[in-house]
Amino acid sequence: MATTSDHTGRFEVQTSAESHFSWIRTRLSTERTLMSWVRTATALIGFGFTIVQFFAHLNDITGVKQAWKPEMPRYLGLALIASGIGALAISVWQYRSLLRYLRSKDFAPIAGIDEVAWRTPLLAVTIALIVIGLVAFGSVLLRLV
Repeated sequence: MATTSDHTGRFEVQTSAESHFSWIRTRLSTERTLMSWVRTATALIGFGFTIVQFFAHLNDITGVKQAWKPEMPRYLGLALIASGIGALAISVWQYRSLLRYLRSKDFAPIAGIDEVAWRTPLLAVTIALIVIGLVAFGSVLLRLV
């Protein structure tokens, strides 16, 4: 830690190859974390939509007894889809705030970056999945499927 009064950052950064590669490992770790969130949210949205579809078509089969609470699979599906959308929204917020921290002036000497905003394909996929989840939620909620 710096003890001088002119130091305004949280810590003193030592510029070296080791610290640069540590910064890169941290940056790539944020990508892996977001990919894990996307994978989990895709499963939640997919399972929610599948449950709604399965039980909706189960009632159409002849010889199948009517369910005791026929609306419960729909509510479960909506809850799973909403959980997936919520997880994606939280993960995008977490991802963006961590990237903002990693691009701060404290890390500029070791990051080797400029002020250009970063856009990754993973962020675009996450936003697209949020839109797909919202469409799935709306179609289940409004009984369009």
